[in-house]
Amino acid sequence: MPKLKKAARGKHRWVAFRIEKILTRVQLKQLLVLCLEDYEWRLFDVLEAAGATLAILKIQLGDYQQVLSLINNSEDMATLTSSGKIRLARQRLDSFLGNDPSNAV
Repeated sequence: MPKLKKAARGKHRWVAFRIEKILTRVQLKQLLVLCLEDYEWRLFDVLEAAGATLAILKIQLGDYQQVLSLINNSEDMATLTSSGKIRLARQRLDSFLGNDPSNAV
């Protein structure tokens, strides 16, 4: 079966967010299933930093505003940044951690 063209895959957003406690990837997925049960999402990066968990989530563009509201209204979770490109979301997440990849050699 041929690969879908870019336009047929649909638009999406990458959302970086922080959870105020340390969770494993499995625990975070379980939390997101409860919080975002009506939406399509995929968990990408999960990092542990300074007593918290940082993660990047891929969501459909049409669900963007609702998912942001659910995350921000959820206890212990807050969005940090979002982008149409995962590379930019990762760079911004690195800058929150104090790692500036633009200075890397």
